[in-house]
Amino acid sequence: MPYFTDTALLSKGFTMSTVITGASGHLGRLVVDQLLAAGTPPAQIVATGRDTDKLADLARNGVAVRRADFADPGTLDDAFAGAETLMLVSSTTVGERFDNARNAIDAARRAGVSRIVYTSIVNASTARMTLADAHRRTEDYLRASGSAFVILRNGWYLENYTDQLPMITKYHALLGSAGDGLVSAASRRDLAAATVAVLTGGDHLGAIYELGGTPFTLTELAATISDVLGTPIAYRDMPVADYTATLTGAGLPPQMAAAVADADAGLARGELFTASDDLVKLIGRPAITAHEAVRNAAAASIEESR
Repeated sequence: MPYFTDTALLSKGFTMSTVITGASGHLGRLVVDQLLAAGTPPAQIVATGRDTDKLADLARNGVAVRRADFADPGTLDDAFAGAETLMLVSSTTVGERFDNARNAIDAARRAGVSRIVYTSIVNASTARMTLADAHRRTEDYLRASGSAFVILRNGWYLENYTDQLPMITKYHALLGSAGDGLVSAASRRDLAAATVAVLTGGDHLGAIYELGGTPFTLTELAATISDVLGTPIAYRDMPVADYTATLTGAGLPPQMAAAVADADAGLARGELFTASDDLVKLIGRPAITAHEAVRNAAAASIEESR
């Protein structure tokens, strides 16, 4: 595909229709890839990130690439220039999410962006877990900003569990503080597909979607992993303080370890469960199940080891 620079496009009066933040991350990159697969012209996509070197392959294929650092609002003004839609993927830095999102929303308004699509967390308006607080504040700020919006309340990622498979199989245990709570986890790929459905069709303005997959308990997940891998795996439930200490001992930064353990406490209270079928309706097919996700992750691990 030919490569177009931003300058060349803007000089022709072309409007960049969709800006994706965090395009160098997992979810943002999947959204870009699926937009392209759905037939969106590369020149109508702006992929942004703090490190544009990670987006070089997209630039070579005609996608406009711009630097965007939530902590540096000046970069956001340049990144969002000419945008019709902003896909605001929430940042991953605990303690900075709201400030980062506020900077992005303010910059989008300065740039005249017509619509902001924000990735929140399931049950953001009622969940008491620490991670939900910044999302709830962002949703409130977005509503108060006067911008047209769509809110995608993404459930827990299945990858939060499948990425742990090497450690789970090593110790034959899945650790957590979730009790018998149900989690409506979904794959990033399915959540990206829901995002693309919102970005490319239908009248979604003002909608708030609760996006989750088929629910399961962590005891059930341990049994699923046992079944797929053919090795005994048990779920070991721990007090939140002990789980936090375990995560910290495994190398997770203390603030992140505390947030993850606190999220499990929220899971136990039902805060990561949703009975909504919004995800299936948006993607037009069944969502990937935990069994499929574990099977796919195990197969990918085997392939990588060859």
